[in-house]
Amino acid sequence: EVQLVESGDVSVQPGGSLRLSCIASGSTFDAPEMGWYRQRPGTECKLVASISRDGSTTYADSVKGRFTISRGNAKNTAYLQMNSLNHEDTSVYYCSTLRSPTSRHLSPRPGGACIAYDDNYWGQGTQVTVSS
Repeated sequence: EVQLVESGDVSVQPGGSLRLSCIASGSTFDAPEMGWYRQRPGTECKLVASISRDGSTTYADSVKGRFTISRGNAKNTAYLQMNSLNHEDTSVYYCSTLRSPTSRHLSPRPGGACIAYDDNYWGQGTQVTVSS
């Protein structure tokens, strides 16, 4: 079983920056793709950013130019640098990776609750609050 452990909940003022981290258990784990999702109350789970083993990235339009995803050298870590944060970025952020060795890419819209989507492994969730 793969376990993803995220950094703790954090609050930041509008315009501020922060970095989320995620570490997958097992030094030999080599996920084909890792990513960060977010889900606000009453909304569906959506992929914010993803990064492949080769370093190629994708971003949701709402965070392009502000967020940067990166991956550790061992390929079992992922980070999300978040800049120019605004109130709309307030959400629970989930680190995630694929469960199946045959899967290629993370789903951009799993639907429902993020953690209920069984095609992925999920971190515990990080509450990011952007507030004055």
